[in-house]
Amino acid sequence: MKKTVLALGVLFTAASLSAQADTFLGLYVGAQAWNMETQGGFSDDGINTQFTFDDKSTSSFYVAFEHPVPLIPNLKVQKTKLDTNGDIVLDADFTFGGEAFTLNTAVLSDIQLDSTDIILYYELFDNDLISFDVGINGKYIDGSLFVVAKDDPASSGQVDFSGLVPMLYTRIAVGIPATGFGAYIEGSLLSMDDQSLSDYQAAVTYSLLDNLAIDMTLQLGYRAMDVKLDDLDGFYSDMEFSGAFAGVEVHF
Repeated sequence: MKKTVLALGVLFTAASLSAQADTFLGLYVGAQAWNMETQGGFSDDGINTQFTFDDKSTSSFYVAFEHPVPLIPNLKVQKTKLDTNGDIVLDADFTFGGEAFTLNTAVLSDIQLDSTDIILYYELFDNDLISFDVGINGKYIDGSLFVVAKDDPASSGQVDFSGLVPMLYTRIAVGIPATGFGAYIEGSLLSMDDQSLSDYQAAVTYSLLDNLAIDMTLQLGYRAMDVKLDDLDGFYSDMEFSGAFAGVEVHF
């Protein structure tokens, strides 16, 4: 891992000295509506129980700041809501938040989860045909999870957790000249020991406005976040959040 970080540092330094940077400062603000499907399970003891979750419409917002100063990375901050809930009949005994639930108990599950990405990145290429970014992402995950017996609300367990997970980040975008259409793939990844996280999205874009004052781009794509945590602040999970999204981005 240390060798990987060192290699990235050398790459960033070389790229920032040789790549063409934007002439002007750039501010990007975006919002996405995400039709999210959730699968998987969680626990607070390492023995994950699989739950059934409802599909939800959720949101994601981001802001990015780009500049022409060499060596200093650009910054992007993105926040995504991952709230969902569901109900199942347990097929095994399950203990959560200090509360014991027995086999064949009908339980309600409620997830209140936020993902905040703090991304530092460099632009290796940046023109109308192709752009390529690479960097690091500190993904901060903060949440509360609840399990409640359906027939006995007094029987309930709650776990609160939070933690920062370092990830590698990259983004590739292409444009079709004179059409306004383009596409991009963006993602963050960590795979180390028993921790495994990935968060990627791919979208087709259309430039609705493009002038000296402001650019506006529409997005239509697919996003998937795979969260496999092993004792992050006492929390364990093997969950996937995925689905289609529509968004808009404004560039000042």
